[in-house]
Amino acid sequence: MDKIFLIDGNHLVHRSFHAIKPLFTSKNQQTNAIFGFFSIILNLIEKETPQYLLVTFDEKAPTFRHIEYKEYKATRKKAPDELYQQIPIIKEILEAFQIPIFSKEGFEADDLLGTFAHQSINQGLQALIVTGDHDAFQLVEDDKILVITPHKGYREPIIYNEQKVQERYGISPQQITDYKGICGDASDNLKGVQGIGHKGAQKLLQKYETVENVYNHIDEIHGKEKEKLIKDKDSAFKCKQLAKILTDVPLSIDIKKCRLHDFNPQTIEEALEKYELFSIKNRLKRLFEPKQQTATKADKTNEQMRLF
Repeated sequence: MDKIFLIDGNHLVHRSFHAIKPLFTSKNQQTNAIFGFFSIILNLIEKETPQYLLVTFDEKAPTFRHIEYKEYKATRKKAPDELYQQIPIIKEILEAFQIPIFSKEGFEADDLLGTFAHQSINQGLQALIVTGDHDAFQLVEDDKILVITPHKGYREPIIYNEQKVQERYGISPQQITDYKGICGDASDNLKGVQGIGHKGAQKLLQKYETVENVYNHIDEIHGKEKEKLIKDKDSAFKCKQLAKILTDVPLSIDIKKCRLHDFNPQTIEEALEKYELFSIKNRLKRLFEPKQQTATKADKTNEQMRLF
């Protein structure tokens, strides 16, 4: 089965920016996020040899979740400008690689990942979502949709199938939104049920399976736990709703355009040299050098280098 890798661009940018010390070009352009981002992309290509690949990003505009709940992500500290200044450059280099980039105003990158994952499996592909955002675990489906966290720059990636999610949380992927509904999510400022934490949510869902069923059996629950659930009932249902990743965003992908195909090495080298990413350029050359050596004279004439 062919695979499509769906990359959470925002996660890779933030991960790289905070993991790598500041790097600068001779013109004082900071590039640590750019360097880390493409290091992970090359590690992924080298390790996985994906047939298809795309990258999603968030838009600056508020999403439907911000409109429905004004406190959504309100406690998050804004990232430094030095991070955001590197995103347009990352997109510029992705375009040189001819790797498709997607975003849609009003929706989060997660919603695009969920939508594209379902579109992909409906076309007979296995979808692998590359992100460190554990919200994506709710999308895991048999061996059709997996989540990969790029541990150690994708040198030791962790692959989450349904069993792995069950081992980590004690619940199924389908229960992740219920889990968020009860114990909340501090990173998204989802309150959930105040006073019931991860273990409490896990035990309730292992017994009752869903938020709805917890409240259908509320009389079986006693003491302070019952009081907390009753007090924050509206919050539990609201947080579950907000935690749900959409799989039906009105945006379609053309799978053929996501295929890693011939590209112009000169275009990529120019983009990398522009931002003095010489080590990335050298890695790229080493990675595809055998394929260059076996290219036909016609291929060399038009300066095309085949990825796979």
